[in-house]
Amino acid sequence: MREIINLECTVCKNRNYTTTKNKKLHQEKLEIKKFCRFCRKHTPHKEIK
Repeated sequence: MREIINLECTVCKNRNYTTTKNKKLHQEKLEIKKFCRFCRKHTPHKEIK
């Protein structure tokens, strides 16, 4: 039931990470603060399609 999702930096819009989540338990979009190698700092990353 887990699906692969991409995480995109909200500052520079680069797609940096992939992860999985269970869409039956968590329907809302995931947002995590992670390191962006293009911005060279920790920024919020949001789930995209």
